[in-house]
Amino acid sequence: MDSRVTRRQSQKPHRPLFKIMILIVTTALVALGAYGLRLYSLTKYAMNSTYQGIGTEDGSAGTVARTIQQKKPFAVLLLGTDTGAFGRSDTGRSDTMIVVVVNPQSEKTTMVSLPRDTAAKMIGTKSFNMQKINAAYEIGGSKMAVNTAAALVNVPIKYYLTVNMGALEKIVDAVGGVDVNVAFSWSDPHVGSYHFTKGKMHLDGGQALAYARMRHADPQGDYGRQKRQQEVIKAIVKKALSTDTLKNFDQLLKTVSSNMQTNLSFADMMALVQNYRGAAKTIKSSTLQGHDALVYPGPASYQIPATAELQRVSDRLRAALGLSKETINNQNVRENNANQSFNWDNAAAQTYVIYNPDL
Repeated sequence: MDSRVTRRQSQKPHRPLFKIMILIVTTALVALGAYGLRLYSLTKYAMNSTYQGIGTEDGSAGTVARTIQQKKPFAVLLLGTDTGAFGRSDTGRSDTMIVVVVNPQSEKTTMVSLPRDTAAKMIGTKSFNMQKINAAYEIGGSKMAVNTAAALVNVPIKYYLTVNMGALEKIVDAVGGVDVNVAFSWSDPHVGSYHFTKGKMHLDGGQALAYARMRHADPQGDYGRQKRQQEVIKAIVKKALSTDTLKNFDQLLKTVSSNMQTNLSFADMMALVQNYRGAAKTIKSSTLQGHDALVYPGPASYQIPATAELQRVSDRLRAALGLSKETINNQNVRENNANQSFNWDNAAAQTYVIYNPDL
């Protein structure tokens, strides 16, 4: 009898401890749920404020577009504008243009940069207008940029994401910095007093912006800059998918909402998070290569892509979308055919003439 009493008495002290543990766990779960609800509400409010349709999407704000809802591959044009960077406040042209194809079936993302000096026919102007592709954003905003890029590479592009390059610094800081592999050591007064040493480096926001914008000290010029921009984008995506970003989530949302426009609705983005995360783990990148040319009327310095190069890029992007190949036949091809004296095997700058659009 005494032993049973002793056992019961010895068990009593454990009950309050057990109740306290249950209380702590329950409180933690409630707090986590409340925090998750807060993040959801903040995200929805911030993302809804960035929505601006352009008529190419197959859904509207607040609804899941059919393409994304059905977990299909899709193409989006990533636009980086030069407004706001290093004190700029003008409307500006698109400093960065990257066609991105996201495919949840293959779990791959394909990125192709379109050099800003690439000759392209502006799609949406009242009269024939062929000039540098980065002018499309200045003339007709994101809609014209999307339509012009789609016509250049013969790929259906429904979505766009326009980001102010001046906000890149804040975005990188919000994700805790990014890791890059510097190809060569350099310093450039055009992008600040930063010095970059060959090899792996961890960059804060200011360094990342300078790293992504420099082209004067790069032997590959604008093509080298495009590679670095793609590298920074990949690094941001990697960090954004990690849990470390949660500690600066409010700052990231505030920065993004005030410096981004897109026709992806909040519901679209939630579907992307649920169904397309695997595609962000494998990102392949390349660039549309052009030839140096002095273009007339003008004259002005342009990049002219050969028909074979346009076909290569078109095939790559269409394959990533799960589409069959199509022989490209746009205004660039017609102009290339008209410039019969242009030597595509010669790397030196040559004269190139923009002819009648009816050719």
